[in-house]
Amino acid sequence: MAINLNKDTVYRSAKAENKNRMINDGGGLYLQITTRDHKRWYFVYTFDGKRKKLSIGVYPSVTLEVARERAREARESVATGLDPAERKAQAKKSKKQAVVNEKLLEAGLPIVDSFEHVCRQWLADTAHTVRDITQQKKVRRFELYVFPEIGRKSIDGVKSPDVFAIVRPLILKNQLETAHRVRSDISAAFAYAIAHGFTDYDPAQAVGAQIPAQKVKHNAAITEPKEVAQLLRDIVQYQGTFVVQCALRLSPMLFQRPGEIRQMEWQDVDLEAKEWRYFVTKTEVQHIVPLSRQAVEILERIKLLTGAGRYVFPSSRGDGRPMSDGTIRTALKTLGYEKEVMSAHGFRTTASTLLNEQGWSPDAIERQLCHMPKDQVRAAYNRAQYLDERRRMMQSWADYLDGLKAGATVLQFRKSS
Repeated sequence: MAINLNKDTVYRSAKAENKNRMINDGGGLYLQITTRDHKRWYFVYTFDGKRKKLSIGVYPSVTLEVARERAREARESVATGLDPAERKAQAKKSKKQAVVNEKLLEAGLPIVDSFEHVCRQWLADTAHTVRDITQQKKVRRFELYVFPEIGRKSIDGVKSPDVFAIVRPLILKNQLETAHRVRSDISAAFAYAIAHGFTDYDPAQAVGAQIPAQKVKHNAAITEPKEVAQLLRDIVQYQGTFVVQCALRLSPMLFQRPGEIRQMEWQDVDLEAKEWRYFVTKTEVQHIVPLSRQAVEILERIKLLTGAGRYVFPSSRGDGRPMSDGTIRTALKTLGYEKEVMSAHGFRTTASTLLNEQGWSPDAIERQLCHMPKDQVRAAYNRAQYLDERRRMMQSWADYLDGLKAGATVLQFRKSS
């Protein structure tokens, strides 16, 4: 293939004619001269059986030497099976995107097609499928552990070692549950990226096997009647504030989740009907808690103090919030019950164990614990199911606790039908 056919004087002295014309320099390089005497370099080539023309600069701004070098690069591109026109378009797009990315970074926003950019899209598109609190925790994990490490990387530039580098510090700190959640979140983001054509594989998948299994820790609970009796007597002797005293005494009677008890609102309590009806955020259903005579008596006493406010057990800080998380745990610790012996959540295990031993319907117990089926239709139907039995059960349970507390010898029995 002949190349470099002309000297620069040929192109410099070339004049416009009555129609556009091309001067061949060889190797696919041409100088076009328009009727208006505009001169531009072109590389003419064949790619995939099609004749194509690529502009490579205006003469004389782009000199003959530079034009020949660009033509040489274009020929090499064609020889390796790459379309030089597409390469030029991609380079132009990348340059334009670099300018946009710089502005995004200055504004504190993720750059286009970065891991954070795609991940934020996934988080927004899937937000409606999970509870708000779950979404907030997920976003917080990304912002705390993931985005600072790989947020600016291109989505297809993230590799398995990058993901492992994120979870490794958590493994070393024995925060295994968090490590598993972070890896799972990253993997879910990549599943979205694959489905939407941003990348082809999930680098987080290989990391899962590198994280040790998390040993399940159950909430400590006392289930032996004699030990429960002593616990109840100790609770009566608790010298904390009246609000905490009442919350602590109600906890074994109601055996609902600690967070739900501390956030109990007066608008949900009907003392005449002897019911506490509220929305359970964990299972996302309306729940009914029948109130025993003893529970009503405690609530009537505390209503004199807190009934004008929103919460049954308000914060001692007077800031309009409920009693703080961990208050019951602290109260139990004050009474000498470390977390390995009895937890605030353990009152649920205590009730479940002893009520089952007494022969109450397992279904009624599960409904009272609000262990609801995931199916929303069944959940709506079941929230009031076994309600009559649950009313009897809750009163019987409160009477049983009174008997234990008083020191009576209360034997376990199978409840007659």
